[in-house]
Amino acid sequence: MSDLLGRLRTRGWRLTAQRRVVAEVLEGDHVHLTADQVHERAVLKLPEISRATVYNTLGELVNLGEVLEMPTDGRAKRYDPNARRPHHHLLCARCGTIRDVHPVGDPLADLPESERFGFTVSGAELTYRGICPACAG
Repeated sequence: MSDLLGRLRTRGWRLTAQRRVVAEVLEGDHVHLTADQVHERAVLKLPEISRATVYNTLGELVNLGEVLEMPTDGRAKRYDPNARRPHHHLLCARCGTIRDVHPVGDPLADLPESERFGFTVSGAELTYRGICPACAG
């Protein structure tokens, strides 16, 4: 059973065959798929699943806070099932590969009080950009 599936069962979310397949496709470390990629993989497990069902299920998972929706600089949004462990992302500027990273330190501490403009800051999302080894090679 995947971590995502376990979390959804604990919440009592009704797991239809379609919802289960979408959650299974999102299983794993460093998973950051587009909705179309989720659909392509879901069809292999459940051929009758529609693109609309995949999009709707992803939207529900985001609204539940079980999946993170990541915009990626003009590319299609990606979906990250690692919504329970705080992390940042490393993004390849060429191919779009994304990896979860867990740097040490507190990014909120790096934002001086003078740059907060009176905001009560509750979190930070960092994306490190670079070129992955496959693209650099």
